[in-house]
Amino acid sequence: MKRKLIVSIVAFLVASAAAFSQNVIDLIVAEAAPDSTQIDTYGRMSGWIEIYNTSLGTVNLGGCYLTDDRNDLKKSLIPTGYTVAKIGPRQSILFYGSGRGEDGLLYTDFTIERGETIYLVSNDGRTIVDSLVIPSTLPQGMSAQKLPVDNKGIKYYQDDKPADPTPGMRNGSQNAESGSQRMARTDPHGFILTIVAVTVVFSALAILWFLFWLLFERPAKMKANPKPAKVKKAKAGDSNAEVAAAIAMALDLDSNGDVYAAIATALHLYFNDAIHDNESFVVTIKQPSTNTGWNEKTQTFRRMPR
Repeated sequence: MKRKLIVSIVAFLVASAAAFSQNVIDLIVAEAAPDSTQIDTYGRMSGWIEIYNTSLGTVNLGGCYLTDDRNDLKKSLIPTGYTVAKIGPRQSILFYGSGRGEDGLLYTDFTIERGETIYLVSNDGRTIVDSLVIPSTLPQGMSAQKLPVDNKGIKYYQDDKPADPTPGMRNGSQNAESGSQRMARTDPHGFILTIVAVTVVFSALAILWFLFWLLFERPAKMKANPKPAKVKKAKAGDSNAEVAAAIAMALDLDSNGDVYAAIATALHLYFNDAIHDNESFVVTIKQPSTNTGWNEKTQTFRRMPR
């Protein structure tokens, strides 16, 4: 049983890692330049497309597509089985828009022109992962790019303003203010951080106390002090097994005056809703002393013949 559990956990982790490494949704078309601003592996100047990985895992581009035509999403295939097609975390890869895909893995079957939109398509050939619009008014020697929201490089937005090309580098200012730097600027004495930390700690303690009380202390108190069982009060006219048992036990005794007196008294109290106790299947009969006076009511009962 334990072996199967371990195998299942390992298989789950492997599958999760594989799925994480193939998450192409984390890729963006970060930048593109239509002009010859980059030298390719053949020493030629050509336009280029930069694909950036915003995740913390390696993503394999093999099997995906690049295109400049919305109606032809499979225009330029990125071949599978090549290590160069794997993009590391927060890394980028350049594709050259030579128009000759046979030149190699990093070359597209289309050229990069102004006024076009570059699409990155998933390996199913239908899902558009990301796109980048190249303005028709883009000046010579400039690029269209997406800028990061912060220096973590996770979320990007497209800037319509022309930018200086930065192939293979993270877009935007390299001196962007981080979250810790922003906190140090807005809260130099650490008051806000202290309040947040104390609130989190006390909230966690309150939750732990409530869970401890709910799971341990409350059941212990209920076990130590159980609620008394509710006894149904007998009502006049009720006929149940307890009454029958009481009469049967009384008649089973020696039928003398005392017995009849006890039965009569018990029935009188029962039918007048004045039972003296709530004992189950128990009738208390106290035998009178032998020196009973003439004024005792039990002496007025006449013995019935058998």
